[in-house]
Amino acid sequence: MRVAVLDLGTNTFHLLIAEVQNKQYTPIIRSREVVKLGEDTISNNLISEKAFERGIAALKKLSNIISAHQVSIIKAFATSAIREATNKNAFILEAKRQAGIDIEIISGEQEAQFIYYGNKMTFPSEKETYLIMDIGGGSTEFIIANSSTLFWKQSFKLGVARLLALFNPENPIEESTLQRIRDFLKKELQPLFDEVKKHQTFHLVGSAGGFESVVDMLGQETISDTKNWYEISIPKYRYISNKTIHSTMAEREQMQGLIPMRRDMIVLSYLLIDFVLDACGVKKISVSTHSLKEGALTLFF
Repeated sequence: MRVAVLDLGTNTFHLLIAEVQNKQYTPIIRSREVVKLGEDTISNNLISEKAFERGIAALKKLSNIISAHQVSIIKAFATSAIREATNKNAFILEAKRQAGIDIEIISGEQEAQFIYYGNKMTFPSEKETYLIMDIGGGSTEFIIANSSTLFWKQSFKLGVARLLALFNPENPIEESTLQRIRDFLKKELQPLFDEVKKHQTFHLVGSAGGFESVVDMLGQETISDTKNWYEISIPKYRYISNKTIHSTMAEREQMQGLIPMRRDMIVLSYLLIDFVLDACGVKKISVSTHSLKEGALTLFF
């Protein structure tokens, strides 16, 4: 059976088409469209007219890809930007009318569960407990788990598009703004600190998205379809993070491994990661290329 899973995120719509047989799947097509649904109006829980049009246009493109690959079942999951939007029903209706896609809105807790099931497929150790972090545009999910047990999960409204709108950082960001962001994260992420202390987990697993840019920017490896787990040197990460956080947009445009769609939000991504490293005493970083889409395949097929 050939199936398609759509992860309709705040910044990007992702498509995975796979062949499923005996609870195993083989990827056929991976595609993505940049939509930035939260641009300008995410703080007002609204999808702006331009973002609305980008989203529907992206769904039409992805629907054409699906139609060309004889897919039997389509699952489309909407996350933070759509679930929080006051005009979400209008978007869902237009998605069905123009692209023929039925959208299911999932909660932050469901999103975290999907992310866990996607990531656990890549865990190299069955016994180790990991702290999974999935940075999105509208929300960031944290999960503490091993390959057999999900101990804790929570979705926080701390996506990079949301933080960008909230703090409107300078170019380059000023130290006073950095401190305001750190103070905000310290307050918002207290439940995470409590759970990390409880479970004594110090191995951070970055789930796809912005973490893939970390791998690419380090320059030792590039993300490929043939590998789903990457080890990250913390000293090398720190060097790239510090350089990026204090860069101008013009400098980020010249950075190797940083794709255009992430240039405006990568500073917030690194700030989030840095804060978690410091506050949680992380001793090891890995990156998994699996996330919501792969988890949905595992759960539903």
